[in-house]
Amino acid sequence: MKNLMTLVLLLAVSAMSFAQKSEVRAIEKAIKKMNWADAQSAVAAAEQLLGNMDDKMKAEFYYLKAQALYANGAGSSEKVDEAIASLEKLKDVEAAMGKYKYSKDASEMKTSMINNFLTKANNAISSKDYASAALGFEKAYKLSPEDTTYLYYAASSAVTNQDYDTALKYYLELQDLNYTGIKMNYYAVNKETGEEEVFGDKKTRDLSVKIAKTHINPKDEMSESKRGEITKNIALIHVAQGNDEKALAAMSDARAENPDDMGLLLSEANVYLKMGNKERFKELMEEATAKDPNNAELQYNLGVLAAEGGDQKGAIKYYEKAIELNPNYVDAYNNIAVSILDGEAAIVEEMNSLGMSAADNKRYDELKEKRTQLYKNAIPYLQKALELRETNIDAAKTLMNIYSALGETDKFKEMKAKVEGMQSAAGGN
Repeated sequence: MKNLMTLVLLLAVSAMSFAQKSEVRAIEKAIKKMNWADAQSAVAAAEQLLGNMDDKMKAEFYYLKAQALYANGAGSSEKVDEAIASLEKLKDVEAAMGKYKYSKDASEMKTSMINNFLTKANNAISSKDYASAALGFEKAYKLSPEDTTYLYYAASSAVTNQDYDTALKYYLELQDLNYTGIKMNYYAVNKETGEEEVFGDKKTRDLSVKIAKTHINPKDEMSESKRGEITKNIALIHVAQGNDEKALAAMSDARAENPDDMGLLLSEANVYLKMGNKERFKELMEEATAKDPNNAELQYNLGVLAAEGGDQKGAIKYYEKAIELNPNYVDAYNNIAVSILDGEAAIVEEMNSLGMSAADNKRYDELKEKRTQLYKNAIPYLQKALELRETNIDAAKTLMNIYSALGETDKFKEMKAKVEGMQSAAGGN
């Protein structure tokens, strides 16, 4: 009887083993035929027997499961996440065994998946599908967690898509990882175009300079930290979601760690501006100016922030200071004109609201003269911006419209010809 029981047990174990192998082979066969629906059904069936599989068969199962769920890139987001998790389980199982039969194939599969996700993400950005871009970069990061830059790209794409909940999740993870994004960039000037180009690595750059001789003037330069940007975006997302205290706490922590970081100081000022606390904004602006009074770019950025806060007069003062420090600061001239012309909308609105009475007609004439003066005040700055950058189509278009409104026909025609020339040179855009 004892021998009979042993035989029964052996037969049961043998049958179980056969069933496991049969289900796993079914996955493999369906994958070879690229029949992903059947492969995934076979995965579900084999998974019921997972508890009885030995480690060797588990490793094979996890590898096949990953392939079936990924489906050559056609799997859903949820199935792809399962595929990634399956590859991690494969790695753990084979590490525990000390045998790596499928790890090499799994590594090649991961590389292929990463390249696929990155290609899709970059294509999505080109087509302005930022939701898909964020998802693609996130998947690439999950497959290669050491490449934290992918998570940064995912966060940036989510912000552009205004998916603030997702972006905040990514940014907080980046913050926990102490991500800075600082890396060495490798530059060289293209001989043919005269433009400086950045290379993915030093070896490729050096080959272009020393062997191919297509580039000259190699330069290595460390990139700036992304920490300030990440902290700022975390804070601004909190502001957008009405979590002002969290926003300020995030900024306060970052500034405590980096008291001399001008980017963080400006970010904190921007948060107060978004919150409508103009007094604190002004205090921080003064602090920034005191720290670096001769920085034209800082003065320009202060002008931008002031303009965003609706303080056009304050913005103009900052832009003028930037020009004083750098007389060729094209964007500062442009923005002074923009700030001057910002007052036009209110004038036009009032003009349109007037009736036909004598008093209204008189007020209409006053407003018309006021608008004309705005135009005349903006012209010198636009002319200077166009003089410094001859391809400045925005300045040229604005001048063309102003000359048209002022009835200066000759100048309008001249500027119209310039605009058309620029558009033709740019391919009709």
